[in-house]
Amino acid sequence: CFSNSPSALTPQFRLCSFHEDGFLVLEEFFTTEECDAMREQIHKIIAKMDVPPHCRTEFSTSEEEQLKAQGSADYFLTSGDKIRFFFEKGVFDEKGKSYLPSAVMGLGWMGRNISSLLVGRKLALEKPVVVQSMYIFKVQCLLVSVRPHQDATFLYTEPLGRVLGLWIALENATQENGCLWFIPGSHTNGITRRMVRAPPGTIPCTQFVGSERTYQDSQFIPVPICKGGLILIHGEVVHKSELNSSERSRHVYTFHLMEAKDTSWSKENWLQPTPELPFPPLYT
Repeated sequence: CFSNSPSALTPQFRLCSFHEDGFLVLEEFFTTEECDAMREQIHKIIAKMDVPPHCRTEFSTSEEEQLKAQGSADYFLTSGDKIRFFFEKGVFDEKGKSYLPSAVMGLGWMGRNISSLLVGRKLALEKPVVVQSMYIFKVQCLLVSVRPHQDATFLYTEPLGRVLGLWIALENATQENGCLWFIPGSHTNGITRRMVRAPPGTIPCTQFVGSERTYQDSQFIPVPICKGGLILIHGEVVHKSELNSSERSRHVYTFHLMEAKDTSWSKENWLQPTPELPFPPLYT
């Protein structure tokens, strides 16, 4: 293992660390059995996967690639209340077939775990709702990285600071297979870029406003974590993941919470709740 277990740190210390760094590692948060159950469930979903060719959308945090691949896809914009599959570049064969997506979105039912409820209460969230969920495979030997970004670029609220990511390692995440990297304290600098919906009828359907800051590799620190560990991610902290250069996959389940009390969800966000499925509350 790579970090201290939750029992080794006091709640006060952990919260201070989160507020100071913008992220927090909690090892042994989920059991091996819970992790294996989530992996088993996703494989059942994948076994039934049937994605039409025109909906085989690539997922990226790169502005140019996102506008090209996602921004023109209704499949992407309407994924908030459905299970949708997204793919890395280079995974399709000459017949347009892929054996494994890079991400599956729309899995909010996997996040409402008793341990997740405890996180919300420890952070004094009064009215948290689940706004997005995603299972990420990080396929071995597929040379794809996730560029530095802030979640609030895509999930914007007023005021800022109301979005929290929960990143669950379903396998060991190491530097070799693509663990997360963070710039500690970068959540205090606000955001300079947003991805917003374009006016109706416009192609592509999303556009970026503002520009991303330039970051140096020396600013980032790696955050490896063992299977069953949880990383709390502030919505404005800068983070990335490098390519998986190993022979091992790096499965994770991640979802985002929003403190809905006294918070406005931007109507310009790509992701919007629907009358049929508003953002579900974490507390029941």
